[in-house]
This record gives sequence, structure tokens and C-alpha cells, in this order.
Amino acid sequence: MSITIQRDSDNIVTLLLDMPGRSMNVLNEALTAPFVAAIADIEADPSIAGVIITSGKADFVAGADIEKLFQITEAQPAFDLVQEFKGFLRRLEQCGRPVVAALNGTALGGGLELALACHHRIAINNPKAKFGLPEVKLGLLPGGGGTQRLPRLIGIQNALPLMLEGKELRAEEALQQGIIQELANDREDLLAKAKAWCLAHPKAAQPWDDKKFRWPGGDSKTPANAQLWSIAPSMASAKTHGNYPAVINILSCVFEGGIVDFDTGCEIESRYFVNCALSPVAKNMIGTLWFQLNAINKGKSRPEGFAPSRVNKVGILGAGMMGAGIAYASAKAGIGVVLLDSSIDAAENGKNYSAKLLDKALKRGQQTVAGKESLLALIKPTVDFDDLGGCDLIIEAVFEDRQVKADVTRKAEVVIGADAVFASNTSTLPISGLAQASSRPANFIGLHFFSPVDKMPLVEIIIGEHTSPQTLARGFDYVQQIKKTPIVVNDSRGFYTSRVFGTYVMEGLKLLMEGQHPRAIEMAGLQAGMPVGPLALHDEISLSLSWHILQQTRKDFAAAGKPFAGHPADAGLEKMAKELDRNGKKAGKGFYDYPENAPKHLWPGLQQAFPLASQQLPQKDMIERMMFVQANEAAKCYEEKVMLSVADANIGSIFGWGFAPFQGGALQYINAYGVANFVKRANQLAEQFDGYFAPAKILVQMAEQGKKFE
Repeated sequence: MSITIQRDSDNIVTLLLDMPGRSMNVLNEALTAPFVAAIADIEADPSIAGVIITSGKADFVAGADIEKLFQITEAQPAFDLVQEFKGFLRRLEQCGRPVVAALNGTALGGGLELALACHHRIAINNPKAKFGLPEVKLGLLPGGGGTQRLPRLIGIQNALPLMLEGKELRAEEALQQGIIQELANDREDLLAKAKAWCLAHPKAAQPWDDKKFRWPGGDSKTPANAQLWSIAPSMASAKTHGNYPAVINILSCVFEGGIVDFDTGCEIESRYFVNCALSPVAKNMIGTLWFQLNAINKGKSRPEGFAPSRVNKVGILGAGMMGAGIAYASAKAGIGVVLLDSSIDAAENGKNYSAKLLDKALKRGQQTVAGKESLLALIKPTVDFDDLGGCDLIIEAVFEDRQVKADVTRKAEVVIGADAVFASNTSTLPISGLAQASSRPANFIGLHFFSPVDKMPLVEIIIGEHTSPQTLARGFDYVQQIKKTPIVVNDSRGFYTSRVFGTYVMEGLKLLMEGQHPRAIEMAGLQAGMPVGPLALHDEISLSLSWHILQQTRKDFAAAGKPFAGHPADAGLEKMAKELDRNGKKAGKGFYDYPENAPKHLWPGLQQAFPLASQQLPQKDMIERMMFVQANEAAKCYEEKVMLSVADANIGSIFGWGFAPFQGGALQYINAYGVANFVKRANQLAEQFDGYFAPAKILVQMAEQGKKFE
């Protein structure tokens, strides 16, 4: 059984949630059916003095059954499903006995909604436990009464950010917010406190079931909230550009729920939930950010037959921004780090990067002084290659220059063990070419991190021509060890992420060269769902870096005796970086100007450098061009077998460069558009502008065969 019922001498009943065959409890029929039966038994037995709900797993309840919800395509079944869940939660909180949620671990989504339906919540103060309503991250809203209970519990203005942003809180933060009422030291303390509360509050009831109930901070009609409701929808629209209906629906649930009684508010929530659940946005996001992401995290792209491995000591060559970030991520995972640079000052500065991040965490209460010192003690700055002895893994993060990389590779391999893995953090240079400097290319691999490393969740693992499956498995394990998401790609110039990402920023430059207004270009990128406009993003990554990579690529093609087609916007890049000396944000001038004490603004000289055309494109056309150029290039990567799976392509696009999450990733964008429709529109764009938009061959074939990416 999924629920074990225990009764003590004081007639306190404990419901132990423990679904067999699962690592976590999930709110599906296997759990809810015995739960409903248990509630019926409680209702029928007046001798029961209180109820404690806890878990036999490491965590409380992970949430609802996403798989069942994903399969529903009609409104009535979705409405019935969520109303049924609400119904048993309502019976629980109105059973006439004190009910305590004894939270022994994480409670997210439906798991927290279950806890909110209890009269009191106590949690073990476990730093790994998380509490929140993150449904918005899957295009959904809390459908188990969360939009009604949470604002009534902690107030509208405190509850909205938690739901609109899907914040996940630690136990102490949840206590401060008033979501949890007590903390416990361990399981024994947790259950003891839960029982004591039941005995001390025999007539417990939810505050919103009291006729004298008043909303903390006021309901929706309260003048104090009038300003919130006058600006919140417009702020949400400005931030999401209408791409995430769940955001507006959450606001609507809370506002409308704040002018009606609790039960009516719950029914309102159900109707908005159905609207979200059946939307293409939710289907896209659930398909990619739930099913495909889970498949990756479970090792879908990891070679089979190799035992799990762990890195104990990592050597990082280069203490610049990337090397310093990798050092921090590694030390945070408890790995010893040797941080090597050409000068001790540079190496020390690299370590200081971690110190600054830890100081910020200290101010936010997310770190202790002892924890900071312990982490910093794991990082050893040095200039001596001999210090790399004993490293399981070396990560080279020096300048994007083939000769510099070759030099440090040879020096490091003199000292490290024969079975150590050597990885390059290059973003564009083919791994097979870099591995030529190695005396053991089978142990050579690419680990492409993204900046800033402490915030970006993805690492692109690149398999070189001679990389062994065991090396790939070890690289995959390291990425997961430092709590990053790995995608695996085969070697090629630009790999997957840099190659496809480059099409977005270069399309922005191409539009500028065609005479489109730079502000309209930037707004089109934002409306498309990208995190930053293409011109601002190009400034961020550095125009000088793009120009350097272009020059290096030209040299490589020339050395190989191959023709180099280049990109239609290459001339614009040369003009900006070489002729105009506007190299991006780091230089203080690029497409934007970056005044010291003022916000950035588009460089006024852009219109002289790139005169405006008399005919300006409709915003819709610019949006489609930006999305099509990325999706089509992703399809070419899949066709060329650069990508190992559709999941890697979709997750890589969202986590790697911020491809519009509501679209579900670059290949899912094509699926949702319809492959045949995509091919037709791509051909139209190719005719209207140039052949650059011609659809990938694989898409033409898929359209003819009626297939999609799976």
C-alpha cells in the first residue's frame, strides 16, 4: 500500500506516505485513492484525536502526476481531475481534527498544496529540502488550491512572487515567509512536535473557514492592494510579452479569489488551470523541461557499461572568468581544485572570484562563515604544473588560441596520471584538432561551460574523433557531480550551442545591415521569447571575440584548402569590430554605449553606420526570421549527427543560450509550427530575403513523410 496508517495510545493517527517502487511520492491515483479512503475512516471515527501526515521517503511529496496531466487533451477531464484533487484536500482540512504536515523533506507543487491543506506545518531544517509552487516553470499554475490558500495564509503581496516566479525556498526561508510554522532537528523531533501540536489544538481549523477571517494585508478589494492590481498585469505583460499565459492566469486566480469565498475561488482556479494545462505552451514546456530533461538527468546520453565515477581533484588551466567559475562550481561540490595561471596574482584573482560569490551568499543568509572558509580551502592557486599531480581531471580554460591550448596540454600531461581525463572548455575550436596536442587522445574530451558558470545550468560535452566511451562516461559523471545538466554532442566547428546561438546574434546584425531599426530588432528578439535582444547579446559575448573566431575559422579553412562561405553578416561584424573599434560591453562600446553611471543605450551612431531602409519590416517577420534561423540550424545539426538526441537539442537550446522556453526548444519549435508548415514558410523566407533560410534537407524529408522530431 502507498499509505500506512499508524495509531498511538493518544489516538493520534499518522499517515505514512510511501509509494512502493518509487524514489519519491507522487500525487497520482495510487496515492490519492488510499488517501481518500483514510480520510473517510478518520471522518467516521470520532475517537481519533489528530492526524499527522508524513513520508517514508527522503522527501515529502514531489508533486502531481505530470504524465497523466500531459496526456489529457480535453477540458472536462482536466477540470474533473483537478476538482477531484481539491475535493479530498477540502475534506482533509474540514475533517474536524487537527491535521499536521510533518515535512521530512522537499514539498513542491501539489506536495506543498497538500501541506497547505493541513492546519499546521513543521519541517526538518534540512538545507537540501525545498518548498514552493514552481508550476509556472512548466506553463501551469498551482491547481490544488495553491492560488487560494497561499495568499490567504501569507497575504497577496507576499504570495504572488512565489507563484509568478516559481521560487523554491529553503526551510528557514519558508518559516520566515509563514508557509511553515515550526522547524525540527530530525525525524524524531519532527513527529514529537507534530503530536504535541495536535494535542494542544484539538479544535484546529483553517483560518479561511472562520467567519471572522481577514486576509493578511487585505483582500483584492482592499485599498492597500489597489496599486498592485493596477500595475501587476501590465508589468507581467511587459516582462513575458504575452508568451506565458500562466502568469496572467495566476494573477487572475488571486484577484478573483480575493473577492469571493474560498470554495468559489477554488473553482475559479480550476478553470484557469484547465486553460493553462491544455495550452500549447504547457505542452511544449512539459514535454521538454519535464520529460526530456528528466531523461537527460537519468543518463540517457551516457554510455552504458561503466561504473559511476567521481572526481576528487580537478586541475583548471587558466584562472580567468571561465576558469574561476569552473573552480567555484567544482569546490562547491566538494572537489579539490588546483587553479593554475601564468602568474600567481592571476591565480589568486581567480580564487577571489569564489570569495566574492560566497560573500554575496553570506549577505543573503545562504552561506555561513565556516562554509565559506571550507570551500575556499579547497581551491589552491598556483603557477606550478607539478601541482597538477594526482588530478583525476584537467580542464583547460585558456584563451581561444590553438597554440596556447596545445602548449598547456603538453605541459599538464607530463605530470598527470595515465588515466586522468583532459578536457578543453573551448566554445568553438574542434576537439579532434585540439586533441592532436595530446599524447592520449582517447582521454581527451570537450567540456564547454557557459558564462557565468555559477548561474548557467548547462555543460556541453563534446566527443572528439578518438574520445573513448569511458572518457565520455567520466565527463558526464563530473558534470552531474557539480550539479549541472549535461548534453552530449559530436565534434564539429562551433559544436551545437555556439553554432546555433551564433545564428541569432548574426541575424540581428544582418537585419541591422538591411536597414532595420535597431530598437525594433531588439524588441523583436524579446517578443520572440529570447532573454536579450540580439544586438545587446552580441555586445555581452564581445564583438572582438566573434571577430577573432571568424579570423581563426578563415585561417583553418585556408590551411585545409577548403572554401569558406562565411555568413552574410560577416562584413558588418568586421565593420563594428575592426573599422569602428566597437568591441562590445567589456570595451564600453558596441551596438550600445555603456556610460559609467547611467543605463546602457543604443549607440546613436548606428544609424549612420547602418542607414535605415525606407521600408521597415513588420515585427512578425523579424520575429520569425530570428526563430527560423535558429531552429533550422538546429535541424541541420541533427541531420549531421552533431546531436545525439532530440532531448539534447531542445534542452541545450533553452539552457545554453536561452532559446524561448515557452516554445520547448529549437526542434520542438519546428514540431509545434508543423514540419510541413515550417518547410513552406522557410522557402518563402528564402525567396523573400535570400537562400540563407532554405530548410534543412532533413526537414524536407520529414515533411514528405509526415514525421516530427521525437
